[in-house]
Amino acid sequence: MVETNGLSQPAHLSPVDLNSMRAKTLGDYLKSRRARLQPEQVGLAKTYRQRRTPGLRREEVAILAGVSATYYTYLEQGREVAVSREVIESIGRALQLSPDEYTHLLGLWNGNEPGMAPPITSEITQPWQEIVNQMAFPAFITNDRAELLAWNTSVDKYLLDFTSRVPKQRNMISSLFTDPEMRARILNWEEMAAHSVAIFRTSYDKYAHDPWFPQFVDNLSKESPEFASLWELHRVEAKRVTRVFYQLPDQDQVNIYDIKSLSFTLDHPDLHLCIYSPVKGQEP
Repeated sequence: MVETNGLSQPAHLSPVDLNSMRAKTLGDYLKSRRARLQPEQVGLAKTYRQRRTPGLRREEVAILAGVSATYYTYLEQGREVAVSREVIESIGRALQLSPDEYTHLLGLWNGNEPGMAPPITSEITQPWQEIVNQMAFPAFITNDRAELLAWNTSVDKYLLDFTSRVPKQRNMISSLFTDPEMRARILNWEEMAAHSVAIFRTSYDKYAHDPWFPQFVDNLSKESPEFASLWELHRVEAKRVTRVFYQLPDQDQVNIYDIKSLSFTLDHPDLHLCIYSPVKGQEP
Protein backbone atom coordinates (compact mmCIF):
# COMPACT_ATOMS: atom_id res chain seq x y z
CA MET A 1 0.00 0.00 0.00
CA VAL A 2 1.07 3.57 -0.54
CA GLU A 3 2.05 5.28 2.66
CA THR A 4 -0.12 8.28 3.41
CA ASN A 5 1.46 9.24 6.73
CA GLY A 6 5.02 10.19 7.40
CA LEU A 7 5.48 12.00 4.11
CA SER A 8 7.30 15.30 4.15
CA GLN A 9 5.32 18.27 5.37
CA PRO A 10 5.32 21.63 3.57
CA ALA A 11 8.20 23.78 4.66
CA HIS A 12 7.83 27.52 5.05
CA LEU A 13 7.61 29.10 1.63
CA SER A 14 8.36 32.69 0.78
CA PRO A 15 5.69 34.66 -1.10
CA VAL A 16 7.92 34.54 -4.18
CA ASP A 17 8.19 30.73 -4.08
CA LEU A 18 4.47 30.35 -3.43
CA ASN A 19 3.50 32.59 -6.33
CA SER A 20 5.87 30.68 -8.59
CA MET A 21 4.21 27.36 -7.66
CA ARG A 22 0.75 28.79 -8.24
CA ALA A 23 1.73 30.17 -11.64
CA LYS A 24 3.15 26.79 -12.66
CA THR A 25 -0.01 24.98 -11.50
CA LEU A 26 -2.16 27.36 -13.56
CA GLY A 27 0.10 26.90 -16.59
CA ASP A 28 0.00 23.10 -16.37
CA TYR A 29 -3.77 23.16 -16.15
CA LEU A 30 -4.17 25.41 -19.20
CA LYS A 31 -1.82 23.18 -21.19
CA SER A 32 -3.79 20.04 -20.28
CA ARG A 33 -7.10 21.58 -21.35
CA ARG A 34 -5.63 22.85 -24.63
CA ALA A 35 -4.22 19.43 -25.50
CA ARG A 36 -7.64 17.76 -25.54
CA LEU A 37 -9.24 20.10 -28.09
CA GLN A 38 -9.12 19.78 -31.88
CA PRO A 39 -9.47 22.76 -34.27
CA GLU A 40 -12.86 21.63 -35.60
CA GLN A 41 -14.24 21.52 -32.03
CA VAL A 42 -13.73 25.27 -31.62
CA GLY A 43 -14.81 26.32 -35.11
CA LEU A 44 -11.39 26.47 -36.74
CA ALA A 45 -10.74 24.94 -40.13
CA LYS A 46 -9.57 21.34 -39.95
CA THR A 47 -6.00 20.83 -41.04
CA TYR A 48 -4.73 17.62 -42.56
CA ARG A 49 -1.10 18.38 -41.83
CA GLN A 50 0.36 16.40 -38.96
CA ARG A 51 0.64 18.42 -35.77
CA ARG A 52 3.74 18.24 -33.63
CA THR A 53 1.68 18.33 -30.42
CA PRO A 54 -1.83 17.06 -29.61
CA GLY A 55 -4.73 19.46 -29.47
CA LEU A 56 -4.85 23.15 -30.28
CA ARG A 57 -1.77 25.28 -30.73
CA ARG A 58 -1.09 28.03 -28.25
CA GLU A 59 -1.54 30.58 -31.00
CA GLU A 60 -5.03 29.23 -31.73
CA VAL A 61 -6.10 29.51 -28.09
CA ALA A 62 -4.74 33.05 -28.00
CA ILE A 63 -6.80 34.01 -31.06
CA LEU A 64 -9.96 32.50 -29.59
CA ALA A 65 -9.38 34.24 -26.24
CA GLY A 66 -8.46 37.58 -27.77
CA VAL A 67 -4.98 37.80 -26.25
CA SER A 68 -1.51 37.83 -27.76
CA ALA A 69 0.21 34.53 -28.44
CA THR A 70 3.21 35.64 -26.38
CA TYR A 71 1.02 36.49 -23.39
CA TYR A 72 -0.78 33.14 -23.48
CA THR A 73 2.53 31.31 -23.91
CA TYR A 74 3.86 33.00 -20.79
CA LEU A 75 0.79 31.81 -18.87
CA GLU A 76 1.28 28.19 -19.93
CA GLN A 77 4.97 28.38 -19.13
CA GLY A 78 4.12 29.33 -15.54
CA ARG A 79 5.56 32.81 -15.72
CA GLU A 80 4.26 35.26 -13.17
CA VAL A 81 2.28 37.66 -15.32
CA ALA A 82 -0.71 39.74 -14.28
CA VAL A 83 -4.03 38.18 -15.29
CA SER A 84 -7.38 39.95 -15.02
CA ARG A 85 -10.63 38.12 -14.39
CA GLU A 86 -11.86 39.21 -17.82
CA VAL A 87 -8.86 37.56 -19.48
CA ILE A 88 -9.08 34.33 -17.46
CA GLU A 89 -12.79 34.07 -18.26
CA SER A 90 -12.08 34.58 -21.95
CA ILE A 91 -9.45 31.83 -21.87
CA GLY A 92 -11.91 29.54 -20.10
CA ARG A 93 -14.47 30.07 -22.85
CA ALA A 94 -11.86 29.48 -25.54
CA LEU A 95 -10.92 26.15 -23.94
CA GLN A 96 -14.61 25.16 -23.69
CA LEU A 97 -14.33 24.27 -20.02
CA SER A 98 -17.12 22.43 -18.22
CA PRO A 99 -18.71 24.20 -15.21
CA ASP A 100 -16.46 22.25 -12.81
CA GLU A 101 -13.37 22.97 -14.90
CA TYR A 102 -14.29 26.65 -15.11
CA THR A 103 -14.70 26.88 -11.34
CA HIS A 104 -11.35 25.17 -10.91
CA LEU A 105 -9.69 27.63 -13.29
CA LEU A 106 -11.05 30.58 -11.32
CA GLY A 107 -9.71 28.98 -8.14
CA LEU A 108 -6.25 28.67 -9.66
CA TRP A 109 -6.42 32.27 -10.85
CA ASN A 110 -7.46 33.48 -7.39
CA GLY A 111 -4.53 31.51 -6.05
CA ASN A 112 -2.31 34.29 -7.37
CA GLU A 113 -3.65 36.45 -4.56
CA PRO A 114 -1.92 36.40 -1.13
CA GLY A 115 -2.77 33.52 1.18
CA MET A 116 -2.39 29.77 1.35
CA ALA A 117 -4.66 26.75 1.51
CA PRO A 118 -5.67 25.80 5.06
CA PRO A 119 -3.60 23.19 6.90
CA ILE A 120 -4.61 19.57 6.54
CA THR A 121 -6.58 18.16 9.47
CA SER A 122 -5.09 14.88 10.69
CA GLU A 123 -7.57 13.96 13.44
CA ILE A 124 -11.11 14.77 14.57
CA THR A 125 -12.80 15.13 17.94
CA GLN A 126 -14.76 12.29 19.52
CA PRO A 127 -18.22 13.87 19.03
CA TRP A 128 -17.81 13.58 15.26
CA GLN A 129 -16.88 9.92 15.56
CA GLU A 130 -20.01 9.37 17.65
CA ILE A 131 -22.16 11.06 15.00
CA VAL A 132 -20.73 8.76 12.33
CA ASN A 133 -21.31 5.74 14.60
CA GLN A 134 -25.02 6.56 14.88
CA MET A 135 -25.61 6.27 11.15
CA ALA A 136 -27.15 3.00 9.98
CA PHE A 137 -25.43 2.94 6.60
CA PRO A 138 -21.81 3.57 5.57
CA ALA A 139 -20.54 6.98 6.63
CA PHE A 140 -17.05 8.37 7.03
CA ILE A 141 -14.99 11.55 7.31
CA THR A 142 -11.94 12.26 5.14
CA ASN A 143 -9.61 15.20 4.62
CA ASP A 144 -8.40 16.65 1.32
CA ARG A 145 -5.70 14.00 1.21
CA ALA A 146 -8.44 11.35 1.11
CA GLU A 147 -7.20 10.05 4.47
CA LEU A 148 -9.90 8.27 6.45
CA LEU A 149 -10.28 9.91 9.89
CA ALA A 150 -13.57 8.43 11.10
CA TRP A 151 -15.88 5.64 9.89
CA ASN A 152 -18.60 3.34 11.18
CA THR A 153 -18.97 -0.44 11.17
CA SER A 154 -20.99 -0.35 7.94
CA VAL A 155 -17.90 0.98 6.15
CA ASP A 156 -15.94 -2.03 7.37
CA LYS A 157 -18.72 -4.33 6.20
CA TYR A 158 -19.49 -2.95 2.75
CA LEU A 159 -16.45 -0.92 1.59
CA LEU A 160 -13.37 -2.38 3.26
CA ASP A 161 -12.34 -3.44 6.75
CA PHE A 162 -10.34 -0.31 7.57
CA THR A 163 -10.41 -1.05 11.30
CA SER A 164 -8.05 -3.98 10.81
CA ARG A 165 -5.60 -1.83 8.82
CA VAL A 166 -2.88 0.43 10.16
CA PRO A 167 -3.35 4.21 9.74
CA LYS A 168 -1.02 4.49 6.74
CA GLN A 169 -3.30 2.08 4.83
CA ARG A 170 -6.44 4.13 5.46
CA ASN A 171 -6.51 6.29 2.37
CA MET A 172 -9.56 6.10 0.12
CA ILE A 173 -7.72 6.80 -3.15
CA SER A 174 -4.87 4.36 -2.63
CA SER A 175 -7.26 1.68 -1.36
CA LEU A 176 -9.51 2.15 -4.39
CA PHE A 177 -6.62 1.42 -6.75
CA THR A 178 -4.43 -1.01 -4.83
CA ASP A 179 -6.72 -3.13 -2.67
CA PRO A 180 -8.22 -6.01 -4.71
CA GLU A 181 -10.89 -6.69 -2.08
CA MET A 182 -12.27 -3.15 -2.27
CA ARG A 183 -12.17 -3.19 -6.04
CA ALA A 184 -14.01 -6.51 -6.28
CA ARG A 185 -16.89 -5.15 -4.20
CA ILE A 186 -17.55 -2.11 -6.42
CA LEU A 187 -19.41 -3.18 -9.54
CA ASN A 188 -19.04 0.24 -11.23
CA TRP A 189 -15.39 0.56 -10.25
CA GLU A 190 -14.22 2.30 -13.44
CA GLU A 191 -16.78 5.08 -13.02
CA MET A 192 -15.95 5.55 -9.33
CA ALA A 193 -12.21 5.49 -9.98
CA ALA A 194 -12.39 8.19 -12.67
CA HIS A 195 -14.61 10.43 -10.53
CA SER A 196 -12.42 9.99 -7.45
CA VAL A 197 -9.25 10.92 -9.30
CA ALA A 198 -10.93 14.00 -10.80
CA ILE A 199 -11.97 15.13 -7.31
CA PHE A 200 -8.50 14.47 -5.91
CA ARG A 201 -6.97 16.57 -8.69
CA THR A 202 -8.80 19.63 -7.33
CA SER A 203 -7.15 19.08 -3.95
CA TYR A 204 -3.78 18.52 -5.58
CA ASP A 205 -3.91 21.88 -7.33
CA LYS A 206 -5.33 23.59 -4.26
CA TYR A 207 -2.33 22.52 -2.16
CA ALA A 208 0.35 23.32 -4.75
CA HIS A 209 2.71 24.32 -1.92
CA ASP A 210 2.47 20.96 -0.13
CA PRO A 211 5.07 18.35 -1.21
CA TRP A 212 2.91 15.57 0.24
CA PHE A 213 0.65 15.60 -2.82
CA PRO A 214 3.23 15.13 -5.61
CA GLN A 215 5.01 12.51 -3.52
CA PHE A 216 1.76 10.62 -2.97
CA VAL A 217 0.83 10.80 -6.66
CA ASP A 218 4.28 9.62 -7.71
CA ASN A 219 4.13 6.63 -5.34
CA LEU A 220 0.61 5.62 -6.37
CA SER A 221 1.36 6.09 -10.08
CA LYS A 222 4.20 3.59 -9.78
CA GLU A 223 1.98 1.14 -7.95
CA SER A 224 -1.10 1.50 -10.14
CA PRO A 225 -0.84 2.06 -13.92
CA GLU A 226 -4.61 2.66 -13.99
CA PHE A 227 -4.26 5.56 -11.56
CA ALA A 228 -1.34 6.93 -13.59
CA SER A 229 -3.42 6.86 -16.78
CA LEU A 230 -6.36 8.66 -15.17
CA TRP A 231 -4.04 11.19 -13.55
CA GLU A 232 -2.52 12.10 -16.91
CA LEU A 233 -5.98 13.15 -18.16
CA HIS A 234 -5.87 16.10 -15.74
CA ARG A 235 -9.66 15.96 -15.28
CA VAL A 236 -11.25 17.91 -12.43
CA GLU A 237 -14.72 17.48 -10.96
CA ALA A 238 -16.55 18.83 -7.94
CA LYS A 239 -18.06 16.52 -5.35
CA ARG A 240 -21.64 15.64 -6.20
CA VAL A 241 -24.15 12.88 -5.47
CA THR A 242 -22.65 9.71 -6.94
CA ARG A 243 -24.30 6.29 -7.26
CA VAL A 244 -22.25 3.22 -6.36
CA PHE A 245 -23.07 -0.49 -6.63
CA TYR A 246 -21.66 -2.87 -4.02
CA GLN A 247 -21.75 -6.63 -3.90
CA LEU A 248 -20.28 -8.50 -0.95
CA PRO A 249 -18.26 -11.67 -1.51
CA ASP A 250 -20.37 -14.83 -1.85
CA GLN A 251 -23.63 -12.81 -2.00
CA ASP A 252 -26.00 -12.34 -4.93
CA GLN A 253 -27.59 -9.17 -3.58
CA VAL A 254 -26.38 -5.88 -5.02
CA ASN A 255 -26.50 -2.92 -2.63
CA ILE A 256 -27.05 0.44 -4.32
CA TYR A 257 -26.15 3.70 -2.58
CA ASP A 258 -26.14 7.39 -3.43
CA ILE A 259 -23.03 8.98 -1.92
CA LYS A 260 -23.65 12.45 -0.52
CA SER A 261 -20.73 14.60 0.58
CA LEU A 262 -21.11 17.43 3.08
CA SER A 263 -18.50 20.09 3.77
CA PHE A 264 -17.33 20.62 7.33
CA THR A 265 -17.30 23.79 9.42
CA LEU A 266 -15.21 26.85 8.61
CA ASP A 267 -12.70 25.67 11.22
CA HIS A 268 -11.93 22.59 9.11
CA PRO A 269 -12.72 23.35 5.44
CA ASP A 270 -10.56 20.42 4.33
CA LEU A 271 -12.85 17.82 5.94
CA HIS A 272 -15.74 16.07 4.21
CA LEU A 273 -18.52 13.93 5.66
CA CYS A 274 -19.61 11.23 3.21
CA ILE A 275 -22.95 9.53 3.79
CA TYR A 276 -24.16 6.48 1.85
CA SER A 277 -27.91 6.67 1.32
CA PRO A 278 -29.54 3.40 0.12
CA VAL A 279 -31.56 3.72 -3.05
CA LYS A 280 -35.23 3.12 -2.27
CA GLY A 281 -36.11 -0.53 -2.33
CA GLN A 282 -32.47 -1.56 -2.25
CA GLU A 283 -31.67 -1.50 1.46
CA PRO A 284 -29.16 -4.16 2.54
